[in-house]
Amino acid sequence: VPLRGGARVTGRAGKFVIGAANMETGEDTVGKLDATNFTVVRVKRDVLRNSAIGLIATNRSVSQFSKGQNQTYGVDGTFTFGPTLIINSYWAKTHTDGLRGGDTSYRAQVDYPGDRWAFQVDRLDIGDNFNPEVGFVRRDDMRRTYGQVRFSPRPRANRPFTRRIRRFSYTATLTHIENTRGRLESRERSGEAALEFQSADRLGVTYKDSYEFLPRPFRIAPGVTLPIGSYPFRSTELAYTMGTQRRRAANLALEVGTFYNGHRTVLTASRGRFQVSDQLFVEPAYSLNDVTLTQGHFRNHLGSARVTYTLTPLMFVSALVQYNSTTHAVSTNARLRWEYRPGSEFFIVYNEQRDTLTRGLPDTMSRALFVKVNRLFRY
Repeated sequence: VPLRGGARVTGRAGKFVIGAANMETGEDTVGKLDATNFTVVRVKRDVLRNSAIGLIATNRSVSQFSKGQNQTYGVDGTFTFGPTLIINSYWAKTHTDGLRGGDTSYRAQVDYPGDRWAFQVDRLDIGDNFNPEVGFVRRDDMRRTYGQVRFSPRPRANRPFTRRIRRFSYTATLTHIENTRGRLESRERSGEAALEFQSADRLGVTYKDSYEFLPRPFRIAPGVTLPIGSYPFRSTELAYTMGTQRRRAANLALEVGTFYNGHRTVLTASRGRFQVSDQLFVEPAYSLNDVTLTQGHFRNHLGSARVTYTLTPLMFVSALVQYNSTTHAVSTNARLRWEYRPGSEFFIVYNEQRDTLTRGLPDTMSRALFVKVNRLFRY
């Protein structure tokens, strides 16, 4: 998509935080895309001691759904009462030419992140025609109810058995998702028991009871398609998390159990971190999904490594390389970031994806090079 240009303004004026952005894209005859203008305006005001309310409006001059326009507008609020009670909420509505009804979304969340006791209640509603085309919606036509309760007692430090334990943690979670017509589509009930050590390491065992309804056939892997139907399944996970203060750390997890109409074993090593030197960091990750279903068996390997080298306090180079055995692809994202003056940045970004099914050097599937400059003006 050709970019003709754009501008943004951000800043604070008294109790108000203001942001605005505008971008113009050109026509693309190959992709059959019209020239389009994108606009975002955001205003937030501080209220009470540590709370805020805000307004947002977006506009897309050419909708992806029709040749008309697309707008979104909404209001949100975050209210903090004391050190441990937080209320988050929003209401939003979209307008798209050709879509009528079911175009609103709202959320109400109450969070009490206490040390010994904690709970969270969350209600999210997204209409079937809620369509913010300057933004993203992961899942529409849904009503999600979420609840979590945690009890985390701290043991007495003078007891020999618990001297290395910072606290115990027992958590119960429920996620219930239905569509706007009231049909249950997803549900997960889980319980976790964990030990948090003085070293910041964490050992936990989680049991999950899940349910999924597939309204249409689901192609879960090449050559493996699940039919329409209801699928209850259960699993148990053992996880060990290492403290981030270590020069070498990772999150390790093993999960086994039923999966749709079969079984699954998942082995994960995520958020790996190896500090080679004060300037060089390597962050590897790997996951293995071994799945056996009535429709067939498949195994997926997903490996990645992020390498970051800090040239100066204001300049670094990073690269992310990822391999996915299901798509048979190796993708690379490399970037240079330089803050040449406070608040102003210069970027060079290179993206590439290659097909590993070819012999010898994998064929290039896509390649892109971006250069970006930000300049901050203070007044």
